[in-house]
Amino acid sequence: MKKTLAALLCLAALPAMAKDRLALAITFDDLPVHGPLPPNETRVGVGDALIAAMRAAKAGPVYGFINAAQAEKSPNAAPMLAHWRAAGQPLGNHAWNHADLDQVTAEAFIDEIARNEPVLAAKGSDWHWFRFPYLNEGKDPAKRAAVRAELAKRGYRIAGVTMSFGDYMWNDAYARCATSADAKAIAWLEQSYLDAARESAEQSRAEAKAAYGRDIPYVLLMHVGAFDAHMLPRLLAQYRKEGFRFVSLPMAESDPAYAADVNPALPPAPTLDQRARDTGKPLPDPHDYANELAAVCRTAQ
Repeated sequence: MKKTLAALLCLAALPAMAKDRLALAITFDDLPVHGPLPPNETRVGVGDALIAAMRAAKAGPVYGFINAAQAEKSPNAAPMLAHWRAAGQPLGNHAWNHADLDQVTAEAFIDEIARNEPVLAAKGSDWHWFRFPYLNEGKDPAKRAAVRAELAKRGYRIAGVTMSFGDYMWNDAYARCATSADAKAIAWLEQSYLDAARESAEQSRAEAKAAYGRDIPYVLLMHVGAFDAHMLPRLLAQYRKEGFRFVSLPMAESDPAYAADVNPALPPAPTLDQRARDTGKPLPDPHDYANELAAVCRTAQ
């Protein structure tokens, strides 16, 4: 009887324990086309590899943010969107052609939002999540306010980002190294990718503790590149080992830290790193891999 009671008490405590664990929502940008492809790979193959890794790690549902112009320009890539949805992964809006709000008018940017919608609506599910291309919500206050008002009118929530390690930089390098069959360079890419992800997680956690005094559910930005597909099984295993559980974007952004994203009718709020730096507390400074990645597997001139 005592053993049974103890077991029941342990089971009752599990939900609370799970709630206290680190939470991470994975998201992908630039469906269905991102970065160059290595030899013998396809956009659909990249998407299928990502889907398989997420399924194996039980890391869904995972939002993929689309630029539907790329599906129109690259018909062979378009089936990735159908495969994504068929796997139970939702889609969100990333603007028709990945426009930079600072480079176009508010009216043109709003048109970019609207032009994506027929593709999203045809796929069903809760697609009213928007992610700004380049994570740029605009420097002009009036333009920014106009776009946020339109997003609110259309029923969107903004998919804020609180963790990113610049994964896109590895995709170009991988295409070069795979083309030259440089196994040593690819091994370095693999290790540096995992190192960068770990350093970014440490930085985001330090920023959250500086800004909010606690861990928040983090939202990770990734891209549908060939190296991301190559590395995703190992990356997800690393996050698990670091104590993260995988949650959905809506679940993560139900945290009050994302209030101004979930409701674009509210005034824009500072980003996590801005909030953290405003506190003046010391923060980690992760290694910048950009120059090394730009140089690797370059043919000598």
